[in-house]
Amino acid sequence: MSEENNVRLYYNPNGDDITISKYNDFLRRKDKDAIADFIYNRLYSRYIKPFEFDDYMYKEMYKNGFSMMASFCLLIETLQSFKYGWGDSNRRSGQLFQDFFKDNSDFGDLKNRGSDIYKHIRCGILHQGESTGGWEISRKDKELLEDKTIDAVRFGKILEKSLLEYKTLLESEAWDSEIWDNFRTKMRRIIANTQE
Repeated sequence: MSEENNVRLYYNPNGDDITISKYNDFLRRKDKDAIADFIYNRLYSRYIKPFEFDDYMYKEMYKNGFSMMASFCLLIETLQSFKYGWGDSNRRSGQLFQDFFKDNSDFGDLKNRGSDIYKHIRCGILHQGESTGGWEISRKDKELLEDKTIDAVRFGKILEKSLLEYKTLLESEAWDSEIWDNFRTKMRRIIANTQE
């Protein structure tokens, strides 16, 4: 077995490595459930789980709405890239945000604010180290959006639901559907990136 096939893509909650070789085995068997579970857990563990640690000291001293929103913005781009089959989102990230919020009715008040979220939250945090345009981030777990204040806790809960819906879609759609073709295209790029 080549060294590339042993690159870990994820380890599941049981501690088992999901390597490129294991993923390719899932593909050969057309095991939609295993692949959907793999991608859900890979994305959940990287972008959402770190902020769900239930410890008083952590919540009071370390948990931060800005780092939460930075992580959540990365997940939005990643998730939309999987849905579209894009190898990367270079120069197209703004469109991904607009489409994401238009397509996810659970985000309600943010439906037509994708470009604002992209510009003032995603780009503000990632490039300036702060939100811009008068936008603020809270962690009160109340309203998702109040004026220009986004609640990171509420946002994360809704985003987790979107991720779970993607997993369910993969499980239910036909193997040769567009959603699966796009998924496989994105995964080919991820695997190629481990070998460059």
